[in-house]
Amino acid sequence: MIKGVHSTPKLASLSPNKASANDALLLVKPVPTMLDENPKLPAVSGAHVTVLLNEAVQALAIKADGTYVDGTFGRGGHSKKILEALGAQGQLIAFDKDLQAIESSKAIQDQRFIMVHGHFAGMQASLAKMGINKVDGILLDLGISSPQIDEPARGFSFRFDAPLDMRMDQTRGQTAADFIASTTEQQLAEVIKDYGEERFAKQIARAIIAERNDGRPITTTGQLAKVVASAVTRFEPGQNPATRTFQALRIHVNQELEELSLAMSQCLALLSSQGRLAVISFHSLEDRMVKQFIRAQVNRDDLPSNFPVRAADLPQPKLTPVGKSIKPSQQEIKSNPRSRSAVLRVAERTAIA
Repeated sequence: MIKGVHSTPKLASLSPNKASANDALLLVKPVPTMLDENPKLPAVSGAHVTVLLNEAVQALAIKADGTYVDGTFGRGGHSKKILEALGAQGQLIAFDKDLQAIESSKAIQDQRFIMVHGHFAGMQASLAKMGINKVDGILLDLGISSPQIDEPARGFSFRFDAPLDMRMDQTRGQTAADFIASTTEQQLAEVIKDYGEERFAKQIARAIIAERNDGRPITTTGQLAKVVASAVTRFEPGQNPATRTFQALRIHVNQELEELSLAMSQCLALLSSQGRLAVISFHSLEDRMVKQFIRAQVNRDDLPSNFPVRAADLPQPKLTPVGKSIKPSQQEIKSNPRSRSAVLRVAERTAIA
């Protein structure tokens, strides 16, 4: 069971080594100023406003000559800000599995910057190949970006009737439509309940499977939204009844919580003493996992009560929380409503090995 999830569906698990090997990593180094046109890649579209930009970068307490990781490049808002703070000897390695993000990264003309096509669950193995075993800070900006939501062909949004894809990396993996076509009603209900925290999960799963079994395969976002709406009798005012189901399928298809679970332990191993970990979450499942991981590394005394051991021999904390969780200001929420659910948690690596 994944930490922070009540009853996680049995899904294919990732391992750091397998994740790295399967990613066919692409290192993208500085290229000419004009972006190369690649007809195989979809056009980059949709404006992306980086959430908690200044707060997240300030939380890293950047050293001019340090080595940093941006685990989720997106459209590069955080990466560019980190590079501004680095000196000539500093280095930034960014990861992303979205081809449009990889294309966008080519605009950064900086010898201190390396882009890796792969998910951040493979960061430790990827960095080891570069000869990097320790870093001074890691930033993870979780969830989905505005360009991904706003591009109809990606299939993330019920605002458009488009192919039901939902893959962040469109070069591999099962689409949401493929999953719906092959899953059982029980597994689908578990996914929607656990990853979408949807109280009508059973009803929704039953309606989806009935539609499929009646010879009407669900292959578009519009079809899915319509079927979900027919099964949800009550929902929050102003919220589309399909919101939680779409979230759940996206998380499942991209194995987002599995990836985060693997990445957190790697972050701990990679951080140098006084290195900072900053994680921005956008929903309760992610934030719960991050909070519990940090807490577990802070409160490491899991010995039985009254166990005869000297205080000096007790397990020492590996992380120290830095301040309280940070949320967007009212001004940021007003200018970018999609930031309203963001939570930034920061921790610092202790000197304990």
